[in-house]
Amino acid sequence: MASSSSPSSTSIDRVTFRTHVLARHFDQSDLNPPHSLQSSVCLSYSPPELSEGFEFNIHEMRKLIDGHNLEDRDWLFGLMKQSKLFCPRERGGRVFVSPDYNQSMEQQREMTMRRVFYLLERGVFQGFLTGKGPEAELRKLAFFEVLAIFDHSLGIKIGVHFMLWGGAIQFFGTKHHHEKWLRDTEEYVVKGCFAMTELGHGSNVRGIETVATYDSRNGEFVINTPCESAQKYWIGGAANHATHTVVFSQLNMNGSNQGVHAFIVQIRDGNGNICQNVRIADCGHKIGLNGVDNGRIWFDNVRVPRENLLNSVADVSLDGQYVSEIKDPDQRFAAFLAPLTSGRVNIAATAVYISKVSLAIAIRYSLTRRAFSVTPKGPEVLLLDYPSHQRRLLPLLAKTYAMSFAALYLKTIYVKRTPDSNKTIHIISSALKATLTWHNMRTLQECREACGGQGLLTENLIGHLKGEYDVQSTFEGDNNVLMQQVSKALLAEYVAAKKKNRAFSGLGLEHMNKSCPIIPSEFTSSTLRSIQLQIDAFCLRERDLLSRFASEVSEHQARGQSKEYAFFMSYQLAEDLGKAFSERTIFQTFIEAEAVLPSGSLKNVLGLLRSMYALISLEEDASFLRYGYLSPDNAASVRKEVARLCSELRPHALALVTSFGIPDAFLGPIAYNWIEANSWSSVEH
Repeated sequence: MASSSSPSSTSIDRVTFRTHVLARHFDQSDLNPPHSLQSSVCLSYSPPELSEGFEFNIHEMRKLIDGHNLEDRDWLFGLMKQSKLFCPRERGGRVFVSPDYNQSMEQQREMTMRRVFYLLERGVFQGFLTGKGPEAELRKLAFFEVLAIFDHSLGIKIGVHFMLWGGAIQFFGTKHHHEKWLRDTEEYVVKGCFAMTELGHGSNVRGIETVATYDSRNGEFVINTPCESAQKYWIGGAANHATHTVVFSQLNMNGSNQGVHAFIVQIRDGNGNICQNVRIADCGHKIGLNGVDNGRIWFDNVRVPRENLLNSVADVSLDGQYVSEIKDPDQRFAAFLAPLTSGRVNIAATAVYISKVSLAIAIRYSLTRRAFSVTPKGPEVLLLDYPSHQRRLLPLLAKTYAMSFAALYLKTIYVKRTPDSNKTIHIISSALKATLTWHNMRTLQECREACGGQGLLTENLIGHLKGEYDVQSTFEGDNNVLMQQVSKALLAEYVAAKKKNRAFSGLGLEHMNKSCPIIPSEFTSSTLRSIQLQIDAFCLRERDLLSRFASEVSEHQARGQSKEYAFFMSYQLAEDLGKAFSERTIFQTFIEAEAVLPSGSLKNVLGLLRSMYALISLEEDASFLRYGYLSPDNAASVRKEVARLCSELRPHALALVTSFGIPDAFLGPIAYNWIEANSWSSVEH
């Protein structure tokens, strides 16, 4: 029979073991082991260029995605790097430029204005309002994209002055307005702002409460803020610097409301003193854009000359007769929203460039930062060599490329606009402004997380940019409202085509004239990567959702509900349709850009990006499963193909972000030698 240990013997064993441990601890000979310990090798930074090859021409790729004014962009980048106004600092052996966000709100505003005048003196704004033709407009848009990469506040401060104030005078004014105001605006003799939004009304511009009444006896308009909800709110430039504003108000003529009109009003004199009967307050500190002096304005029966009515759409004669060639009030109101289109074009384009900044930083970091090993005592693995990390960043990279082509297309149709194309531009700019700004916020968040704790440091940009660019989702039109406008416009096209029995034309809806695409019951890798399958999937979703949306609205109306109520109740289909239209439009611009390229490495990598954009769109939108466009098995095949595309894009990751053409100085230190940037020697003692 085997013996067993008693409780007392177990206790003795424990005491003996502890005694031996303590004896070894106090034995001095153990402090000097016969073999010296080997210290582990410290991490060192190795530039990813040493191990990552470029299989295509990055300069040609940049030409393709920037599209225009490359030399002008690089000149402006260089101009900012030259001046201490742009806060150059050395980190890790490189010089970086970005605003000093440790400054107070007041200091940031002052620095923004000083930078504006620095750029003005060097001719950056030459032709912004007086230049003519598409080339001048594309140069302006290119400069806005570069300025936004440095600082959103700087881009917005200049954008309000030129695109909103200046754009309102261009679009709404006539010759005498142009002659009086445009040159002085371009040279900052006057500093303009744009007073449309009110405390009580943002997206619903038609409902604003500020009132302008015509005084025929004196030939003046009297502008008044009748209640607190009518105060002008979020007016960029109003709190500190603006001398003039374009005020949007209801025009009251002989007791009759003629709707929203625009007036030039002086709010400060040449010495910066607030004008009589004008009250201005500061909106205060914000989660971003603290370099912009957003203000609130009240008008207490402010009188302005009759000539200050911007009268390209409607006019008032000296004796008080209201005159307009546009008789339909709805069409007249739509004409007053024209400047917002230029703003949306600019916002959509700059959103793509901020996505590029965050991806360039996060991907460069992931090509030099290692974590964990996959074998015992093996080397740690680069972050971007983990399939999960590829899955986080590379689909966003493909989307950013796709959206670069879409933004370039939007800018092109905008600068070549005609009166007949304005409606199309409004719809496409609304869709892309919403889609591209949402994508930017998602990309910033994912890149912030992908950089771990380093993503929280302001100097590494990504985390701070989230607060700076969050506003893009709601200004110049709330994204959700814009997408509903898109769906309403598509419904109007659908109803008109069906009612008149005519073919669809415009907005890319020509695919509706063809037979309905058929999606294969089984997918192979080659099938999933074919352009035909991809475009069929996008078109099938769009045409079916448009049909469903029309049917649902019609059903509500058949039950006696108003058209507007029917829209409200069909909001889910409206949201799905808006997304379908946007993504199909973006995909169409991608395949058009790809189609003109000759065979070769550049076209090959674009093919991978195009397939990634298409398949990640299929995977992420529940509509494809919800409405049966894809079977569960096909959806699983799509998911697997996305993973394969990630592994095939991985070798091109560095080349793809380098092709963005963003200078080193405009990225964060973690994009380069992050060890040296955080070394003790870099600390200011």
